[in-house]
Amino acid sequence: MLTLASKLKREDGLKGSRMSATASDSTRRVSVRDRLPVKEVPELEANLPCTCKVHFPDPNKLHCFQLTVTPDEGYYQGGKFQCETEVPDAYNMVPPKVKCLARIWHPNITETGEICLSLLREHSIDGTGWAPTRTLKDVVWGLNSLDKEDFRNKVEDYIKRYAR
Repeated sequence: MLTLASKLKREDGLKGSRMSATASDSTRRVSVRDRLPVKEVPELEANLPCTCKVHFPDPNKLHCFQLTVTPDEGYYQGGKFQCETEVPDAYNMVPPKVKCLARIWHPNITETGEICLSLLREHSIDGTGWAPTRTLKDVVWGLNSLDKEDFRNKVEDYIKRYAR
């Protein structure tokens, strides 16, 4: 992580100096996708739920990381569920892509690992989908909350809507 952060600081310092157009373009072009995680990752790591761990396989690629969720209560207690997270080029206008790598039976996770979580939707009918004000921390907390309480709430909602 420090490698990319120090690179960005060094590039910011180059902005003020006069260099040839081609040299300055090649050193200053860092996408929003790479800049925002540099700011968000320290906050994410400082506010992780105790049941979550984040691992960055390549410290120069903060846009690709693994999240491990180890529930301490509920149906999934004792399990260790790894999720792969990739921040797309259009971040923060679009949500990160998250996939559960462990096979799990869960009403919000398909057999192939796609996760159905409103804040991971680009557009949501209920208004709780992705917004540019959301951060990686929101994603981690949302994934951590996928447990029996959400399942029970969804069942109760469907009963109210469709079975009365």
